[in-house]
Amino acid sequence: MDGLTVRPEALPHPTLSEVYTLGHCLTERYPSDWGGPDTIRSIVVLYHGSFRALAALDPDFDWEEELWETLTHEVRHHLETLAREDELERLDYAVDEALKRDQGEAFDPLYYRYGREVAPGIYQVEYDFFLEQEWDEDDFEKAPWIEFSWHGNRWRIPRPETLGDLHYVWVWGVDVGPGTLQLVLVRKRGWRRLLREWRRREEPELWESEAEAEPLLGGTESPSQG
Repeated sequence: MDGLTVRPEALPHPTLSEVYTLGHCLTERYPSDWGGPDTIRSIVVLYHGSFRALAALDPDFDWEEELWETLTHEVRHHLETLAREDELERLDYAVDEALKRDQGEAFDPLYYRYGREVAPGIYQVEYDFFLEQEWDEDDFEKAPWIEFSWHGNRWRIPRPETLGDLHYVWVWGVDVGPGTLQLVLVRKRGWRRLLREWRRREEPELWESEAEAEPLLGGTESPSQG
């Protein structure tokens, strides 16, 4: 790391309101006859105006906590560049698409897959968890309940009326800490095939709903998709 620069301006998101970039990791590769960490140098840039703008929007804005989180986030970008990894870049993409979804804008319907896969079929984007299930249309119509596992216990929710290409179900009543749990019900054609089909038309058939989960007594197992 070559240094830290603080710039006075704010850097608002190009399309989303009340969203600001707090920092950047600017990385350059220096020419060298050999490869190694010394050939990759980074400078962290903090945007003081972005901090001020967010503080004006939130009376509980914690400057010290946000500063530390931003610094460690940008340093991680540098370390992943050294390791030639892109996990954080993928997570940044997922977070950006989640913001678009929250703002009612067009978003990548499989954005959660760019988050961290914490278990087979379970993805985490910041504090939120997405549990993916593939469903055949006929099986979906016959099922009165959608069952899933969480924290070693079995749960169920009433089946939504429509499957669509992809259906997000906000699940309440399950402890997920500060975040949320969403079941992602995907029409059983394979998500790669779905993605190819969606690219050939304007919009997939997306649905969102919410449901209160109830525990299945006596059902315990490790977390997995239902």
